[in-house]
Amino acid sequence: MFIFAKLDAECIIGFGFNFRTEMIYSMTGYGKSVATWEDRKICVEVRSLNGKAMDLSARVAPQYKSREMEVRTLVSNRLERGKVDLAIWVEQNEKVELPSINVAVMQAYVNQIKAASEQTGVAVPENLFEVLLRMPDVVARKEIYEVSDEEWTVVLECVENALCNLLEFRKQEGEALSRKFCDKIANISSLLASVEPYEKDRVEKIRARIADALEKMVGVDYDKNRFEQELIFYIEKLDINEEKQRLTNHLDYFISTMNDGIGQGKKLGFIAQEMGREINTLGSKSNHAEMQNIVVKMKDELEQIKEQVLNVM
Repeated sequence: MFIFAKLDAECIIGFGFNFRTEMIYSMTGYGKSVATWEDRKICVEVRSLNGKAMDLSARVAPQYKSREMEVRTLVSNRLERGKVDLAIWVEQNEKVELPSINVAVMQAYVNQIKAASEQTGVAVPENLFEVLLRMPDVVARKEIYEVSDEEWTVVLECVENALCNLLEFRKQEGEALSRKFCDKIANISSLLASVEPYEKDRVEKIRARIADALEKMVGVDYDKNRFEQELIFYIEKLDINEEKQRLTNHLDYFISTMNDGIGQGKKLGFIAQEMGREINTLGSKSNHAEMQNIVVKMKDELEQIKEQVLNVM
């Protein structure tokens, strides 16, 4: 049976090898970056939460819409999994130019309307000015500028910086998760070790309870040798050594999997499920009040692992 030696936050020694807390990443993160290009300020903000696959929601400034797929590919490749919200917007450093009225075009429309009125006898409308403002080309709106390759390079660099900030956030969250997992695994290991003293006591209590029940059955004679054989068979069915060994192996495997690096979240979830099966079997076989109390504590520690493992990349 192993027990963790708790050291500093950088390295926890257990199971015969070193475990570095920076190895796993959380799926929760936030990153922001700002860049400037000519008279514009480009802002990128990205957030992520846990998710089974990549679920990307993007809000991209209109001028960059034509290249949105390039940004989506970049984000998906870097973040891999999670529910991700990406926002790219542009802030002008100077006053926005208002639409301009083309007076020459308006005057041409006025002349044509008056000429048509004289020829057809239809009166010129009283709200002529409103009509003119709705006519084509009277109001000239500023077209969206075309994005140059140089500007797009700045945009991609800004997105990349925001992603780097988010990944750093994920790393810090992963370190916190690593410490929590190690504490929980160490607690389960300690609880498992505390079961041992009750195992011998449990066997004696089972033997005494059955023998006492037989003694109380007046007029019933029984073969004591056969009784011992049946008792041994019964106790063997309640033996928990295999479950203890398998649970020990699962605890070992959980830590070694964390040490494998990024992208082990689903695997850690499967290992936690297997740990749960062994703990449940321990509970069903315990047949002892103190052992069952220990099993309940182990389940509580495991549930906290299962909740947090959903956030692991």
